[in-house]
Amino acid sequence: MVINFGAGPAKLPREVLCEVQKDLVEHGTSGMSVMEMSHRGNAYVALHNDTLALVKELLDVPDNYKILLMQGGGTGLFAAVAMNLIGKTGKADYIVTGSWSSMAAKEAARYGTINYVVPKQEKFTGIPDSQQWKLDPEASYVYYCDNETIGGIEFDSVPETNGVPLVVDMSSNMLSRRVDVKKFGVIFACAQKNIGPSGITLVIVREDLIGQAMPITPTIFDFAIISKANSISNTPPTFIIYVMGRVFAWIKRNGGVDEMYRQSLVKSELIYDVIAKSSGFYYCPVDKKVRSRMNVPFRIGGASGDEELEKQFLKGAEALGMQQLKGHRSVGGIRASLYNAVTVEEATALQQYMLEFLKKHQKA
Repeated sequence: MVINFGAGPAKLPREVLCEVQKDLVEHGTSGMSVMEMSHRGNAYVALHNDTLALVKELLDVPDNYKILLMQGGGTGLFAAVAMNLIGKTGKADYIVTGSWSSMAAKEAARYGTINYVVPKQEKFTGIPDSQQWKLDPEASYVYYCDNETIGGIEFDSVPETNGVPLVVDMSSNMLSRRVDVKKFGVIFACAQKNIGPSGITLVIVREDLIGQAMPITPTIFDFAIISKANSISNTPPTFIIYVMGRVFAWIKRNGGVDEMYRQSLVKSELIYDVIAKSSGFYYCPVDKKVRSRMNVPFRIGGASGDEELEKQFLKGAEALGMQQLKGHRSVGGIRASLYNAVTVEEATALQQYMLEFLKKHQKA
């Protein structure tokens, strides 16, 4: 049996895959596959609206927020956020703590002036203390990435912005813990890590931030146009949205966001505990306070990593069916992604393999 520890596209709940398989050729009594339905027909629109309703329920989204389904992935939203919001003052604050927030800041700089809130880091291993932050009171918004998948850094609290609208990329930890939506102006998450297949991005926008798009904003990225059309301003990826809705329903059946959070703590602690007790054989560079529950990066054989040992580790893991554990090409090493669909039993299997590998290779 294969266990998928990939960072994305990532593991989907097997129960959801089986459900989708069962209805693939003919959904319900429709006589056709979801892939064949008109995006404006009653059958699809009902599925579409059910998906939006489940998001609202799971996250307790207030009535003064719009839930959008947009295309272009997280990278598309890097541009869309700026084009919809930066026009107010022409400036924005970016809290850069990893590769994805860095990419977002560079994209936003095409549309306005970007202030880097935290001191530049040579390597991303933590989040600078808020006393070191330099926020611009004239910023149109403050942006950050809640969980950096490459570096394995996750915020342990919501940044204080002194009233400036807060924008957050939650692509890799969406629906893995409770969120106070009222603290945010915009929340977005591309689907392919925790909430569905690749090809759609969930966006939650406070209503007062809609309608401020720059004139150059493409129709497909304009929050106002997408909101007015109920995210069907053009043909959406209907099948992907349907599968995402099935993932939302699965989360609801299995205890909701609170249960996903409880399990995420159990799974991540299984791996971090082995690292902590390995006497340096396994090494995680991330500050303990902000270590991610979703993505656990580590080196083998010390802080710099022993590439030969890491190759042996990956080969042994694959022989046991554990796939996609290789770290991101920019940092190397190993990375275990423990998204909602990864079970405690699967995380335990990785823990046991790590212990066995340690016993075999650790120097006396």
